[in-house]
Order: sequence, then C-alpha cells, then structure tokens
Amino acid sequence: MSVVIRIDNLKKHFGSTKAVDGVTFEVKKGESFGFLGPNGAGKTTTIRCLMDFIRPSAGKITMFGLDARKDSVKLKHKIGYLSGNVKLYHKWTGSEHIKFVQDIRGKSKNVDELIQKLNFDPSIKFGSLSSGNKQKLGLILALMNSPELLIMDEPTVGLDPLLQNTIYQIINELKTKGTTVLVSSHNLPEVEKICDRAGIIKQGKMVAVENINELGQKRLHKIEVRFGGRYSKDDFKISGVENIQEVKDGLIFTVGADIDEVIKQIAKHKITDIEVTHANLEDVFLRFYEKEL
Repeated sequence: MSVVIRIDNLKKHFGSTKAVDGVTFEVKKGESFGFLGPNGAGKTTTIRCLMDFIRPSAGKITMFGLDARKDSVKLKHKIGYLSGNVKLYHKWTGSEHIKFVQDIRGKSKNVDELIQKLNFDPSIKFGSLSSGNKQKLGLILALMNSPELLIMDEPTVGLDPLLQNTIYQIINELKTKGTTVLVSSHNLPEVEKICDRAGIIKQGKMVAVENINELGQKRLHKIEVRFGGRYSKDDFKISGVENIQEVKDGLIFTVGADIDEVIKQIAKHKITDIEVTHANLEDVFLRFYEKEL
C-alpha cells in the first residue's frame, strides 16, 4: 500500500516556543488516520505545515511523493481541506463560495448531493449562518471536488450530535471509495468511529501511533455512584478499578478494564444515582503514555 502523507522529524518553533518538536508519521492510501491530542498539543500547527500555510523550522513533508512546499500549488488540486474554525467571506452566499471554488477547480459532480445530505441552504450569506451551518459550508467546499486526500482539523467541534453523525457517515463513505483521510481531533470516541489508526501528540511530540482497536482497549471509564444504604470503599478494590475517591454518600473512580464486573458489584447495593462517562483523552495519556513524555 502506497504512502500518501509522510512527515519526517517535523519541527516548528515560534521563538522559544516549540509548537512541534520532532513529529514523524505516515498515512497510507485509503486510510483514515486520526491525529489525536489535547488542545495546544501541536495538531493544528502540523496541519498548517502540511498545507504550506506556514513553513517548518526543520524536517520534511511529502504528499503523493511531492514536496509539500515546492509542489504546494499542484498538491492543492488533490486535497480537500476543512479548518477547525471556518472563516469565509461574510458578504458572500454559500452559492457564491461554491461558484468561486468551481471556477478554480472545475465543475463539481457531487455538490448538489452534499447540499441535500447536509440540509444546507446556499442562498444565505456566510455572515448570517449559524456555527453549524458555517461548518456545513466548509465541509461542502472541502468535498465538492472529490479530493484524493481530505484533511480535517477538528471537524465536529461545537456541532450537534445529528450533524456529527452525518459527517462521520460522509467520511466513512469516502473511505470506501479510496479517499485518504487525516482527521485532527481531541475527541477519542470520534476518532474511534472513523479512523483506522491514530497518532497521539502531546506538547509537540509524538507519543504513539496505534491501531484504533489497540487504542480502544486503553479506554477508561469514569464512574460516579451515590448509595442509599451502607457501602464500603473496599468493596470496589477489584481488578481495573483505580483512583477511588470518597464523596458524600458515594464514590468516584476510574475503570481501566471491562466495566461489567464493576457494574455487577455496584448492583449489590442500593443506588440513588449513577453516572458512567468516558474518561477524557488527557486521562488516557496520563495512564498509558506518561512514561514516554
């Protein structure tokens, strides 16, 4: 399988700030690759270097075997790009933006389908659109010329669950057609839904590159439970349970294994309230990758 994106020892420093400090990874043709990390980790800076919006301090980037800097104009015809914060011409309607892109890149075969699928009204000026509809327009512009490579920076941030699922569906459909996808995100469950592999970055350095199945096995759950009767903290000192904290009438703890046994143990008690959530990505870092930083 050929390599579409190859990043080798990329560095981008802003004065004494090392935004990206030696990032290396590759993305294969037809693969959906998640670029994971907390806010400020260096994801957007890496993508801006990929797109030749800013120039690296060191390192090399190639896409389709071409140099990201020297062949930037040629590469733009192969790439669909969605920024994390879509900013377009406020006085232009969606239709005017679409026409502008078609004038540059040729008539789109799928733009009407995208408009319908995303339930987007192209007659409204960009400045009057809600944040969700601005994101829809950005997605349409990124996809309307059937790119060989799709690069998306936090594609669903701030969007409602229905629109998120629509975007996931579109990405998965593209994968079946052979499109290569790079998705930057700080949302682990999102990346698990749409990606084959994920690279994890923190403080400008790559922590790991893993298959999604392997990353999913590192999932953490956070459980907060309130009891209506007697209970003991010792009842929950079982395999996989960590960081048990006592709160009024209950406990808070994380589970780094299958939660089935823990739920069975909780069910032996009278419960007044329970909340089970996925621990955030930072918690995953701290538990599994702390030694590598």
